[in-house]
Amino acid sequence: MITLADLPDTIPIFPLTGAVLLPRARLPLHIFEPRYLAMIEDCLKSDRRLIGMIQPRGVGDALVQVGCAGRLTSFSETEDGRYMVTLTGVVRFAVRDEVTGFQPYRRARVDFAPYVDDLGAAQSDPDLDRRVFLKDLGRYLQASKMGTDWSNLKDADDEMLVNILAMLCPFAPEEKQALLEAQTLPERRRILQTLIAFALQGHGSKDETLQ
Repeated sequence: MITLADLPDTIPIFPLTGAVLLPRARLPLHIFEPRYLAMIEDCLKSDRRLIGMIQPRGVGDALVQVGCAGRLTSFSETEDGRYMVTLTGVVRFAVRDEVTGFQPYRRARVDFAPYVDDLGAAQSDPDLDRRVFLKDLGRYLQASKMGTDWSNLKDADDEMLVNILAMLCPFAPEEKQALLEAQTLPERRRILQTLIAFALQGHGSKDETLQ
């Protein structure tokens, strides 16, 4: 198991609007910009293979304060030199400051300590009513016309169910950031349910109340 002592103080960061990564969840990425191709190549040479996913804030180069480090767990290279990679979430971090250097990609000094619990076992949500949650999720997916097959999520554990939905549902960037920054799994699930309820209201749902 990875501990805080195993983690570096500085990591490469990949700013991407609308994309969040959560502990133990997987995020596929298509890498084609030269600077990020260089980032992947450097990451593959490192011990931990960590990349920090983080959202930009507003315009310019500003970043939000909290992101999540993921380990590069799979990759393939296309004939034209692009990378298809998968990051598996390890632990969230708070940005201390950015680091300048000769690398073409961005790097940041980060603090993992506030999120040390991410390194432990998967969290559970004792108050999660799966029947109600999955019913409301089905209504949301139908209203949003999301054609993805979500049936395999029914057997996922609490953390994987909530975290995958938090990552994949088409919420606004600031809403995804709120899901990322939730301190506990039950808090994230409550935010997720609230966002689903608002979305259903926006689609004119007759049944607007979530349990």
